[in-house]
Amino acid sequence: MEKKKALITGITGQDGSYLAEFLLAKGYEVHGVMRRASTFNTGRIDHIFQDPHVDNYRFVLHYGDLSDANTIRKLIYKIQPDEIFNLGAQSHVRVSFDIPEYTANITGLGTLRILEAIKDFQENGGKKMKFYQASSSEMFGSSPPPQNESTPFHPRSPYGCAKVFAFNTARNYRDAYGVFACNGILFNHESERRGETFVTRKITRGIARILAGLDKKIYLGNLEARRDFGYAPEYVEAMYLMMQQPEPDDYVIGTGESHSVKEFAEKAFQYAGIPNWQDYIEIDSRYFRPTEVENLIADPSKAKEKLGWQAKTKFDELVKIMMEADLKKHGIKP
Repeated sequence: MEKKKALITGITGQDGSYLAEFLLAKGYEVHGVMRRASTFNTGRIDHIFQDPHVDNYRFVLHYGDLSDANTIRKLIYKIQPDEIFNLGAQSHVRVSFDIPEYTANITGLGTLRILEAIKDFQENGGKKMKFYQASSSEMFGSSPPPQNESTPFHPRSPYGCAKVFAFNTARNYRDAYGVFACNGILFNHESERRGETFVTRKITRGIARILAGLDKKIYLGNLEARRDFGYAPEYVEAMYLMMQQPEPDDYVIGTGESHSVKEFAEKAFQYAGIPNWQDYIEIDSRYFRPTEVENLIADPSKAKEKLGWQAKTKFDELVKIMMEADLKKHGIKP
């Protein structure tokens, strides 16, 4: 059998790197889209890089940007992937308040550009492609928990609004043009590869730097915000399973548990052996959102029933994984 081809936007991000690993292990030929930058931004995928000069390489990187419809279209026509995973976005919620137009352009309209290219390709005799849209629990916003596929969206940030647009665009192209388009509504998923400005990684990295004598404080925003925290490598398997179904559909992915930012900090400091965690945390109003999302808890029962997927790594184990990784980077034994 000819191996499947996958195209991943956001290949250099946390989810993109784990998904690339997962699909390569499944025998896929994996193509990734990355933005051009003056500094190296491939740290998460350097370990799976393959020299294009060797025979039978299956991991290929392409320059592109979700704001550039022409390049997206050319890549789809050139690669002709079986599956497209759209993980690319301006994904920082707090930052989306500072750059709302850019967030809407990349996170929202970027999805439209890909789907329009798929539609045109298929209408002109090209093969059917499957499309995965990385939707977000931030779309639920202030809707009361637990949240499932029937919960109304009430986004509370430009990021959440852009993700709702992308979600509905995927459903519209599915209904109007027969595109195999599915939405994975993923709740917070963390790992040792999480970006350093996201709150969980900010905490674990900050603790390691305090122990290494590099910092004295960690500056945070709303400690009472509650989220459903899961482990990112498990969530990319859910993405894959959605794309293997006979019909496209939308799925909520999460653990079904909710924990506050304060709880995460307490657990992380406790694991690192630092008493009196409050002495090392400073609240900075700059990190508060103009409109807050108080509590997100997934109801992933549909994913369990239809996909056979459920989260395995619980909250305490997640904190331990992330804390150990950051301590190790600073040469500190847990």
